[in-house]
Amino acid sequence: RSFITSFVLREQINSSTMGGHHVTPGSEPRKDQDIQAIKDARIPLAWRDTCSHILVELNKCRRDTWWNPNKCSHDRHLYEECEYNAYLQRCEVKVQEDKIKKSMQSTD
Repeated sequence: RSFITSFVLREQINSSTMGGHHVTPGSEPRKDQDIQAIKDARIPLAWRDTCSHILVELNKCRRDTWWNPNKCSHDRHLYEECEYNAYLQRCEVKVQEDKIKKSMQSTD
């Protein structure tokens, strides 16, 4: 069994038996985003993903507070949690793709 499969299965077991991962409202990855707002905030292309909508607010807070490490912690937490949730979604997609690939190979 691969690491990702084990990780996703463990997450599924934890979420069904131990209450699971707490998702903070506002930290969900979104595919539909305001592209113009992201461009206006000058987010680099490498950072434009499903969590860019949170990064816009985080960077605004950082600029307003002169990158004070004691400020913007809530926004930073939302962004990091969004990135984690996006990672879990990618892992789940990979597991599903592997299942489909395996089932197609077994029918051949």
